[in-house]
Amino acid sequence: MRQLLTALVVSAVALTASAQTAPSTLTLDDAVGIAKKNNPVYQQQLSGRTRAALALRSAYGAFMPSADASFGTGYRQGKQEFFGGVAFGATSDIISSNWGLNFNARMSAATVSEVRRARANMDAAEADVAGADVALRAAVVTQFLTALQTEASAALQDSLLKKVQLDLELAKAKAGVGAGTTLDVKRAEVAVGQQQVAALKARNTAEVEQLKLFQQLGVARPGPVQLVPMTTATAPTFELSELLANARKSNPTLQGYQSRQNAATMGVRSAKSAYTPTVSLGAQLGGYTTQYKNDDYLVAQAQNSVLGSQASCFTTDSIRRGAGLSSISARCNAMTFTPAMAQGIRDGNKTFPFDFTSSPYNLSLTVSLPLFDRFGREQRLQEAQIARDNARYDVRKQELQLTADVTSAWTSLQAAYRTVGLQEQNAAAAQEALTLAQERYRVGASSFVELVQARNDYERASTDRIGAIYDYHRAWAALENAVGRPLR
Repeated sequence: MRQLLTALVVSAVALTASAQTAPSTLTLDDAVGIAKKNNPVYQQQLSGRTRAALALRSAYGAFMPSADASFGTGYRQGKQEFFGGVAFGATSDIISSNWGLNFNARMSAATVSEVRRARANMDAAEADVAGADVALRAAVVTQFLTALQTEASAALQDSLLKKVQLDLELAKAKAGVGAGTTLDVKRAEVAVGQQQVAALKARNTAEVEQLKLFQQLGVARPGPVQLVPMTTATAPTFELSELLANARKSNPTLQGYQSRQNAATMGVRSAKSAYTPTVSLGAQLGGYTTQYKNDDYLVAQAQNSVLGSQASCFTTDSIRRGAGLSSISARCNAMTFTPAMAQGIRDGNKTFPFDFTSSPYNLSLTVSLPLFDRFGREQRLQEAQIARDNARYDVRKQELQLTADVTSAWTSLQAAYRTVGLQEQNAAAAQEALTLAQERYRVGASSFVELVQARNDYERASTDRIGAIYDYHRAWAALENAVGRPLR
């Protein structure tokens, strides 16, 4: 068992080490996917859609009544106040509480217009997100192609370094048998040194461009990464009319302008609604409590009231008896203040804070018609009409720009594809010329200068071939960016 565990640990360590040293691969689609999840600028642009969604929800919320709830308490010192020589107020401290519910609704033609305008703004925000998606893809594709091109250039410089090293060995061999000169050897050594510098610079440029790529993706480079090359060039099969039709339907920038035009049209309707009536509905519910902190004050008031009623009753009885009427003294004697009555008063006083007495509810309906607001409505209407007209001009301008961009990108792609074919032929011819020059120099039929010239021609032709291939892919990316969606 111990040997088995040791073997598993050793295997795990070996796998971890190989995973850390072996370079991973990254395709263009993977790079775009990583950027959509991590690019900070792109993530910030997504917040516009959230704000538009919140505005749309608020516009729908205008159809619902607003509601407010309140709860409060109060305290009043038990002290009388005098007005005109008359005392008002209780001699007992009073505590109180209250609650309330208010419902209010306000409806007008602008309520409907605002919903439509908010929905148009939501469509514009969606188009902005789609446009940001296209722009992010274009930026990632451009940097990905730049990183691939510099890596291919670095590989070319490495291969050229091997060639000049072989040329140096050949020059030394010829000088050793008397078929070459020391000058050729020195020239070959200089060429090796220059090519080492060129290869070093090319590798450094490739490393920097790959770091910039991961900066565009929004993540740190995990280590050595091998980018999947894009070295093929196929003839585009789209027609220009088809591309223009697709661009008018799917280009997010144009869709954004069209949605803002709809929003501006709804803004005109909203401004016109200022001339229409507004209906307001309201409802109020509530309750209150009032409690005297000194129960004896209420009991004394009630007892004094009973005694006063009894005294008045006896006065009436004496008047009745003086007039020869029957006595009501029995009824007067029955007017007594009992302990049960006092306890009932004390129990009824205990209402704070939640034993509420309902207040009368209120319902209201108001219809208001604006008559004159010192030309404010007219100004807002004219400004809304100007904004609508400007939005129309923006749409027309973008349509013209879209046609020009798609057409120019299409013609550039056609030219880039033909350029790739020509550069492939040039590179093949330069390769054959370099091979022939090497053979001629080896047998002594040409000088070392001719070999250097052939190698320079091969380097230039190979560099141009690499540039043509990636210019072709950049032309594809420019066309996709103009149309507004991927085409491959």
